[in-house]
Amino acid sequence: MNASVRPRGWWYPWIFVGGFAVVVLVNGIMIWFATTTFTGLETERAYEKGLAYNRAIDEARAQAERGWTVETIVEPADGRGIRLGARFADREGKPIDALAVEGRLIRPTQSGHDRSFAMSGLGDGRYEARVAPDLPGLWEFQVIARKGDVRHQTSRRIQIP
Repeated sequence: MNASVRPRGWWYPWIFVGGFAVVVLVNGIMIWFATTTFTGLETERAYEKGLAYNRAIDEARAQAERGWTVETIVEPADGRGIRLGARFADREGKPIDALAVEGRLIRPTQSGHDRSFAMSGLGDGRYEARVAPDLPGLWEFQVIARKGDVRHQTSRRIQIP
């Protein structure tokens, strides 16, 4: 009786099958994570903002030429919440008062938690608001000041305990 002997390398094609199976499995896992973990964050009116990009560059250049400095302040408030502040000074270091100042807290990782608030003038170029954010963690604190046609904006990433 002849015993059938497998030829050498009979299993080589299975290496390719196994390799493709691993690739398909990993791609399937990545697709699952991509579709189930989307936070919903996206830029609103992205096309219009893209068209206005040159204007944004011009505004940033004008802001730099103006020479204003903004010191942002983040401190715990009495009780729950935090005290967000800003101190504005001109090129010579003199305080800038009579600004309409708006603050924004933007959650960079989750939608639905952003908030805007007015900041009260305290004199000596200082403006302040007390805010109680929904969640601890990383936030972007934006300060937008207006005086007539002049608009000045600054932002800072902050950690809220």
